[in-house]
Amino acid sequence: MGPKLLIVSLNYRTPEMTLRSVQAALREMAGLNAELVIVDNDSGDASFETMQAALGSEDWAQGAPIRLIQSGHNGGFGAGNNVGIRAGWSDGSAPDYVYALNSDAFPDPGSLRALLDHLETHPEAGFAGSYIHGEAGDPHITAFRFPSIASELEGAARFGPISRLLHLRRVPLEMPAQTQRVDWLAGASLMMRQSVLDEIGLFDETFFLYFEETDLCLRAARAGYETHYVRDSEVTHIGSVSTGMKTWGRVPGFWLDSRWHYFTKSHGRAYAAVATLAHLAGGLLWRLRRVLQRKAQADPDHFLRDLVFHDLRAMTRPLPVTRETKPGPAPGAVLGAQSE
Repeated sequence: MGPKLLIVSLNYRTPEMTLRSVQAALREMAGLNAELVIVDNDSGDASFETMQAALGSEDWAQGAPIRLIQSGHNGGFGAGNNVGIRAGWSDGSAPDYVYALNSDAFPDPGSLRALLDHLETHPEAGFAGSYIHGEAGDPHITAFRFPSIASELEGAARFGPISRLLHLRRVPLEMPAQTQRVDWLAGASLMMRQSVLDEIGLFDETFFLYFEETDLCLRAARAGYETHYVRDSEVTHIGSVSTGMKTWGRVPGFWLDSRWHYFTKSHGRAYAAVATLAHLAGGLLWRLRRVLQRKAQADPDHFLRDLVFHDLRAMTRPLPVTRETKPGPAPGAVLGAQSE
């Protein structure tokens, strides 16, 4: 039968798009020993009922290995995916691999098979992710280096000489032309080895949104497992549909919380503070250039001020509690509400 694969699709107020994504995933599950679980992340907008009705009536869903469950509460991206991972297979067993698929991502032909085959033949890899592109074929940057003090300066300054000096510290990688090892990958299309999750834990639920996959890949790397970008696996991604990131007028507090938690958890409070100072220095340089060279605004309103004030306040508070959970029953999840 081949290795057991569990696909987790997390929905938050995008039921129609989630069902479109699920149909694309079902097509790619053909010939694989796979099941799919949709987790409604406490949408509160009749998403669950809409999807439940579709799974009960649409021809494509009849007899398909799909379950629909409720998270019980909206704990964010990582917590919602954890609910699906803990749910496991419908017979109660654990899969060999877990594939996290965004509700606005659509696997292209052969994409799941390529990730699965890669992990099967590369035991050093704990995670593998796809080449992701937009609906018009435009490539999305989804392969990255781990954030650092140097990358905070480089990213905030947006200044050629600094970027050239720190090009090996820049977080976004140049678009890889072939399969290669990377530090971390965006979670829109990410296949994970279950045995690695058993060892390092699931997504840290302290992160509500953003930095959770960065943290997970860093924990895997520190445990000796690599993350691979698999060029032969292609996925179409719309992007930021449920988060609204593209339309942010101001950076939300949860992004600032996640950034601070990532740096303090991974490197300590002093490192996090220096990273913020590096970002402040780069940001001030960028704002000076904006005035002198009349450049357009590139950050949300009041971003630099919000970042500094947030982190100053965070310096006086206890560090966030890390919530790395192991596979098992999902606390709060409504596992009885299923469609199969």
